[in-house]
Amino acid sequence: MPHTHHTKRALLALTISCLTGAFVASSANAGEGTLAFVGGRIVDGTGAAAIENGVIVSTDGRIVAVGPAASTPIPDGAQQIDVGGKTLIPGLINTHGHVGGVLGLESGHYNRGNVLRQLELYARYGITTVNSLGDDEFEGFEIRNEQNPVFINHSRLMVAGPVLAPATTAEAIRAVNGVADQSANFIKIRVDDNLGRSAKMAPEIVQAIADESEKRGVPLAVHIYNLVDAKSTLAAGADFIAHSVRDQAVDAEFIDGLKAADVCYTPTLTRELSTFVYESEPTFFSDPFFLKDADPAVLATLREPERQQRMRGNEGAQHYKNIALPNAMSNLKILSDAGVKIAMGTDSGPAARFQGYFEHLEMSMMVDAGMTPMQVLQSATSVAADCLGLNYLGTLEAGKWADIVVLDADPLADINNTKSVSQVWIAGNLVPTP
Repeated sequence: MPHTHHTKRALLALTISCLTGAFVASSANAGEGTLAFVGGRIVDGTGAAAIENGVIVSTDGRIVAVGPAASTPIPDGAQQIDVGGKTLIPGLINTHGHVGGVLGLESGHYNRGNVLRQLELYARYGITTVNSLGDDEFEGFEIRNEQNPVFINHSRLMVAGPVLAPATTAEAIRAVNGVADQSANFIKIRVDDNLGRSAKMAPEIVQAIADESEKRGVPLAVHIYNLVDAKSTLAAGADFIAHSVRDQAVDAEFIDGLKAADVCYTPTLTRELSTFVYESEPTFFSDPFFLKDADPAVLATLREPERQQRMRGNEGAQHYKNIALPNAMSNLKILSDAGVKIAMGTDSGPAARFQGYFEHLEMSMMVDAGMTPMQVLQSATSVAADCLGLNYLGTLEAGKWADIVVLDADPLADINNTKSVSQVWIAGNLVPTP
């Protein structure tokens, strides 16, 4: 059956807006009045050239004006925030993360406090929206439903519920409806045999899930590994390819299919990195931007020689290092050059996939793969927002929520300058630091 990805993204935007009150114009005590960010370089996320000595004005958490200081008046009574010498970018969006389940290196810790702690962590790193693609439980849905668009000061959350793994088509239909009834933002499935270690979801079950998700208007995100499965799930009606093709080079048929269906592709290069990088001490273990929120006990465990030796000898880890990641990197360049929508995502959240930091590492790896810093910034802002149906986020333009990351250095000169986070604002609210 035909699948309408544009319509489904529009429905997704409407669902999120209704659940989060994103269409609230203002209220008697909304936000903190009017803010004016003055004197900074503005990279607005649209791909336009940076505005030097710019001004951003927000009222009640929404941007009302953006432009050069010479032509952008500052309203009387506005609170002026001097960002001279700094670069302002839109809040970064992780289109594929996981929230709430891991504490330290242990899974099984899903609870309200852990979800909120991780959303605060993402926010401190400038990741102002996270699409949690699977393993979300009641508390995640509850927090998603409660998040106030005006007063929020932690990362915005989207949820998918459990990763569906039904055994029959009848179970598939019931499972999709169970998740859709909770107004999930996505439905998530895996079509992957884990390098031959597990059974792969049968095509008829994939099709049943895709058809039912289409009926319910909930976009379908698919974890794939190889090109054959990427093509078949796209043909079945997948709305979001949640990982790189990692077994071989992508081809014209796949590229044409993605573009014709307006389906977004998320590389998750750091997912591959995480499978082998702890075979020795990673260079980022000495990065102050990483260490500011790192748990020393976790680092000590990851430094254990026996653990590192096991990873060096792990056949799967070495496969991801020597085959999967190189293929993912080269395919990213091919797809980006072909005009496919690339949405920054990391699969961060599982143990040792460090939330907040890995998004910056992902962007650095995307540049290493051949994308330009401007393309990568767009993939993490305007393109990501489009792929998630978030038409009120992703750029620094009038009408959007004032999700702003203030950087000490220019990421267009070096993508690693995204790590120079000075301040993070969500809906005009300053994200607190410990």
